[in-house]
Amino acid sequence: MSFIDTLRQPGAGAVRAVRNPSQVFYGWWMVWAGLTIQVLVGGLIMQAFSSYAAILRAEFGWSKTMLSSAFAMTRVESGILGPFQGWAIDRFGPGRIARVGVLIMGLGFFAFSQIHSPWQFFASYFLIAVGSSLAGFMTLTVAIVNWFEKKRAMALGLMSAGFAIGGLFVPAVIFSMEHWGWRETSFGSGVLVLIVGNILVTFIRHRPEDHGFTVDGAPAKQPEPAEDGSVVESPMRRDFTAREALRTPAFWFISLGHASALLVVSAVMVHLVLHLNENQGYSLSVAGLVVAMLTAMQIVGQLGGGFLGDRISKRFIIVCCMVAHMIGLLVLAYASAFWMLIVFAVLHGTAWGARGPLMQAIRADYFGRSSFGTIMGFSSMIVMLGMTTGPIVAGIMADVTGSYELGFTILAILAGMGSVFFILATPPKQPGTPIPASRAEPHAASSTAASPAGGR
Repeated sequence: MSFIDTLRQPGAGAVRAVRNPSQVFYGWWMVWAGLTIQVLVGGLIMQAFSSYAAILRAEFGWSKTMLSSAFAMTRVESGILGPFQGWAIDRFGPGRIARVGVLIMGLGFFAFSQIHSPWQFFASYFLIAVGSSLAGFMTLTVAIVNWFEKKRAMALGLMSAGFAIGGLFVPAVIFSMEHWGWRETSFGSGVLVLIVGNILVTFIRHRPEDHGFTVDGAPAKQPEPAEDGSVVESPMRRDFTAREALRTPAFWFISLGHASALLVVSAVMVHLVLHLNENQGYSLSVAGLVVAMLTAMQIVGQLGGGFLGDRISKRFIIVCCMVAHMIGLLVLAYASAFWMLIVFAVLHGTAWGARGPLMQAIRADYFGRSSFGTIMGFSSMIVMLGMTTGPIVAGIMADVTGSYELGFTILAILAGMGSVFFILATPPKQPGTPIPASRAEPHAASSTAASPAGGR
């Protein structure tokens, strides 16, 4: 049976795929597709935003506060959209949601290339942000979580590495802006997103059970005979519903800790190039090199964090990352030599890379995968507070004081204090009582049984 044959859609009765044991588990193909989508999102807009901001500020004279507000507005969108997006992913499958996101993101880049006023800037960037949210991290994370358990941290780390790898292409984006213009760069980005993105989303599937697979590609568990010869089915742990997860302290501690970390991440994403260019006196090319170093270390953190997260305490690693965020941003704020920028890139990049996928893995470990999209969506409403507050605080402080030192210092201290949330985020008590395997409804029944594309 060919590789494609293993993806046959189960009809009225589930078709059991027969696979060559040496064949690569399909979940890893999804990881690589998700990684590449993240490259597009990270390289073309999220990590390149600071470069666009520097050029737009020079051309239109817009304030740092206004540019920060645009970024913050899109993060508010992400938080408000989160619960609906999470429900839609659980209901219709991540593949369909990602395809809609690719279309919106491509159209947003086209609109961005034609802006001449603040309202056009806000509107076009809003479209890009909505598209990147639907096609990006949350949607891809839900897909990966459904296909992996034992190697979940590594799979999420690899997929998330795409965002960092995208950062390595920021110097190329800057080169394109400087030689062909930022409008042409934006239009070309839209073309690239529509062509490559639509190919990649065809690999994104919802749940392995819909395609004759099991989680991690492991052999299906068989009931064990009891001493008297009867068949005893081992109980299955019941996943949390979204309502049950929201009632646990762990949900709130993880969400608040995540928001604390993003105070630093969002501020750096928006203001790093502006800080290096205007306050430190470095050229855009040198600033792009710092971004490349930062994202190279992010890749190291994602791969290393994914490897360690499947073996030691995820919470311990995350707490260490929060401390590294704090120290790294303080070093950046008061940097007086290039070597200090390297220290910042190592600390912040490694912490960012390791912490991100582990926070999603720990959510899945605690609450299960059945309602993971919805749970993650509700969490995003809290997480957005960090994404919106960080760049606005840094921007206002910079406009008022003429430098980023005070704003970065405040955000660094808040991120360090946020490590306490993860210390308190102990595993929640499991809901209800375990149910026997024979009475557990398959995951596919919840959303994709009526979907001809199998929740793709």
